[in-house]
Parts: sequence; C-alpha cells; structure tokens
Amino acid sequence: MSGPLRLVPHDGGALPTVPRQRRRPAWAEDPLEELAERLDEVCAAAVHADEIAAVLESEGLTHELIVHRYGRSDLFALAEELHARGAGKRRYPAPEPGPDPWGINPWRCLLRGIVFGLPGLAYVLGGTLLAGPPDAFGLPAGTVALSAAALAGWAWNQALAHRAYLRLGSDGRRATARCLLRGAPAGALLASAFAIAFASRGSEAAFAVGQSSYLAAATALLVLGRERDLLLALAPTTVGAALLLAWDLPPAVRACLVIATPVAALLVAGRQVVRGLRTPPELGAPAPPPLTASLPYGLYGLASAVLVLVLALGAGVSAVALTLSMGAAEWLLYRFRGRGVAALRRSVDAGGFRTRSASVLLGCLAGYLIVLAALAAALTALWPGAPAPGALRLCALLTLGAVLWLSLLLQAFGAAWPAALVCMAAAVIEIAFLCWEFGDHPVVQLVACASAAAVLMAIACSLLGRATSHR
Repeated sequence: MSGPLRLVPHDGGALPTVPRQRRRPAWAEDPLEELAERLDEVCAAAVHADEIAAVLESEGLTHELIVHRYGRSDLFALAEELHARGAGKRRYPAPEPGPDPWGINPWRCLLRGIVFGLPGLAYVLGGTLLAGPPDAFGLPAGTVALSAAALAGWAWNQALAHRAYLRLGSDGRRATARCLLRGAPAGALLASAFAIAFASRGSEAAFAVGQSSYLAAATALLVLGRERDLLLALAPTTVGAALLLAWDLPPAVRACLVIATPVAALLVAGRQVVRGLRTPPELGAPAPPPLTASLPYGLYGLASAVLVLVLALGAGVSAVALTLSMGAAEWLLYRFRGRGVAALRRSVDAGGFRTRSASVLLGCLAGYLIVLAALAAALTALWPGAPAPGALRLCALLTLGAVLWLSLLLQAFGAAWPAALVCMAAAVIEIAFLCWEFGDHPVVQLVACASAAAVLMAIACSLLGRATSHR
C-alpha cells in the first residue's frame, strides 16, 4: 500500500468538504456576549430554546454568520447556549391584563336601579284608592291584598326571569319571547287572584291587579333588555307624583295616572314579545331545562319579598332605599366577577387566591352597604314627614341588604339552593314571630338577617375561594 488512504463514495464522487470551526483564542472577546446582552429579556423569559431560535431567525441571522462570527454549528446550537446562559436569571413576566370579561356600563345599572324604585311612587299617587278602614292586624287599608299579590308576583316572576334568561342564552330571542308569552300572563293572573281573594273593596282589588300586571310586564322588558321602554312606561306615575308635590290632584286624575303606567307597560312589553316571536329560531338549540331548575329562584323571590315587606311595615323609606340600591348591587356583582378573574390571574397558589377572593368579596359588599346607607339617609332627608331611622332600624336594613346581595352573588355562581334555603329560614323566623306577637320588632329582623348574612358569607367564601368557580 502506498500513499495516503482516501475514502471514495460508491458513485465515484468526492466527499463534501466540512468546514472546520475556528477556535477562538481565550483572550479574544466572544461576540456571543454582546448578543446575549442584547437579547437578555428574550432569553430570561423563554421557556424553551426554540423561542430564542425563532427570534434569531426573525432577525436575519444566516448559517454562515452563526458559524463564522459566533463559532457555533447552527442556529439551534446558538439558541440552546443562549437559553442556558439565561437559566440563572430566568423570569416569566405576567401576561398583559386583557379586557374585563365582566365589564358592564354603570349607567345601565343606574337606569335599572331607577326603574326598580320608581314604581313605589304609585303608592303615593294612588293613596286615595286605598283609603278606608284598617286591614287585619291594624295595618293600613289595602296592605293585606297588596302584600298577598306582591308575594305571589315576586316568587313567580323570579322563577320566570331565571327560566327566560336561560332560554335567551341558549335558544335565542324567539324561545325567550315564547317563554315570556306563556309565563308572564300566568303570573299576573295568579297574583291578581291572590289580591282579589284578600281585598275588602273593589278599589283595592283594582290597584292590586294593576300592580300584578305591571310586575309581569316589567319582568318581560327587563329580561329583553328594554329598560328605557320601561322607564317611558313609568312616566305617567313619575310625572303625577311630581305634580302632587305642588298641587292636590283630584282623585280621578290620580287614578288615571296610576292606571296609565301598567297599561303602557303591558303595551310596550307585548310589542317587544311580538318582535321576539318574529325572529328566526336558533338552529340546533338544546332542549329547555326542566321547570325544577327555576324552583330555588322562585323560593328566593318569595323569601326576599317577605323580608322586604316586613321591613316596610316599620320603615317604608328603608324599603324604598333597598329597592333603589338594586342598580348598584347589580353593578357590584359584575365588579366582583371581573376582579375575581383578575385575582385568579395574579395568584400563584390556592391560598393566595382565597385571600384575594375574600378581600374582593368584602370590598364589594362594603361598597354596596355604603351605597344603601347613603340612599336611606338621602330619602329620609328628602321624604316629607319621614321619620329618621334609628340605629336598630338602620342595622336591620344593612343586614337585609347584605343578605340580598350575597344571595344574588351565590345565584350568579350557580349556588341557588343554599341562597334560597337560608333566605327562607330567615323569612320563616320573622313571620313566626309576627304571628306569635304582632308588632314592629327591628331586633328580630336584625337577628334573623344578621344570622342569615353570616351563613351566606361563609358559603360564599368557601365557594368563591376555589379557582374553578371563576372559570
């Protein structure tokens, strides 16, 4: 054998020449240091070397530049070394906060609060229709009939609103309109039947029938998102109550203005339901939920009606303040959901999230109670002849407000049965005490509502302290 050994491929061609990587002297400055410093943020935040490789490729680094300038075999080898250099200072910045998925226009909530409170002016304007001898237990004339109609109407319409909202979210406006077309008249007839059964005079029965009709129409309009239409329907009663401050309107004029509001509400609600029926049906809509799914909402409506009516027996201004505060309550419910999602993004463990969730819950509840107390104080100052609520009465109002807000919060997270049962227990305690010894006892209201609020708070902290509840 003579000469050097050569490897020749089978096809007779020469093997490709592999360029040798130049070894950089130890004293020479490594250009990779400058590149690592320039890409410091990228290298520290990268979870894999491929992320750095994508950045290097986007900056136009060619294979020849990587080999000859940086002395590495290819793009991925360079990226792996940069990734290894950033391991000691690894940091993963939190993602940029996105838009609040639960954001809502506060003016809409304010409008809904006004719409909830304005119907109370009908009782001021229609006082002459309810004039007469006292009802049972020494209550003002018409109280029993109106209370019976309100209890039946609130319970039915709460369940109806829940079912209609379910249909709106899954089946569209056509199915929602059909649900309201069947349920709203049935609720109005049921409440009117209770009113007629307990009314002692025809004027009381007529007023209660108008109240029941308005509640049914208002439920339909609120579900369909037509708060402005409902506000326009309330214009006759609102204008009449404003005129009553300056002039003593004749009974016939008062009666016409009171009747105009439920008639207008029925006309507007009927128009919106008909428009909903004309919309095309949703394709592939799921089967409607069972009727029992709305049962806890109906029980909550009945219990909340009892609690509010008992409060109104001793402090009508407090009940009006509670009604007006529902707009702020709704906005704070959305606020809690949005801040709960933000707390979930910021938390790194379950304990930290539970602490943040409880803090957000207490903050939103405190904000609502502050609004409720401010409304009660403002109405007491503006309402002619309204007595100032004492400390017990104010505490009873605030604890009842806490019960209602926490119940609505639990319902929003799907825990309708605990909220309904706790409210029913508080209502039964108050009714049992009233039947045993009738009278104005704010201490009983305070104890019952404070106990219910404590139970609801414990349930809410346990449920909403879990991350899965907010997804």
